Amino acid sequence: MDKTDIKILKNLLVDARLSSRQMALKLGMSTVTILTRIKKMEREKIVKGYTAIIDHEKLGYDLTAIIEIFTKKGKMVEIENELSSLENVCAVYDVTGESDTVVVAKFKNREELSKFVKSLSSKPNVDKTVTNIVLNTVKEDFRLV
Repeated sequence: MDKTDIKILKNLLVDARLSSRQMALKLGMSTVTILTRIKKMEREKIVKGYTAIIDHEKLGYDLTAIIEIFTKKGKMVEIENELSSLENVCAVYDVTGESDTVVVAKFKNREELSKFVKSLSSKPNVDKTVTNIVLNTVKEDFRLV
């Protein structure tokens, strides 16, 4: 990756709907250069897909929970794979520290969150969970470039 790739990525992060022609004009490059570099980044899985950034609260997901999970030895990956396929789960992290896994998930109400945590806690390979509810989101943006 060079400076040109970074410029392309920054533009994709701001507006992934920008056409290659529009980006080429904006960056002073040829459309072929833009297309070639984007295709290369897609092949290398630097660009994994294109999506919209949405306001979850406007869709009714008013609660964000950060859940620490303590698993039985040797069962962490199994639990993480299962969690990563669940609809409410936004992120699953294999972490250092006291807990084994950290999950970030969004819920429409306390009842949904309660059912999720109870279901998670009842799994045979989960020793315990610690749930933190987000009171205020100051920043939630995973675009780093």
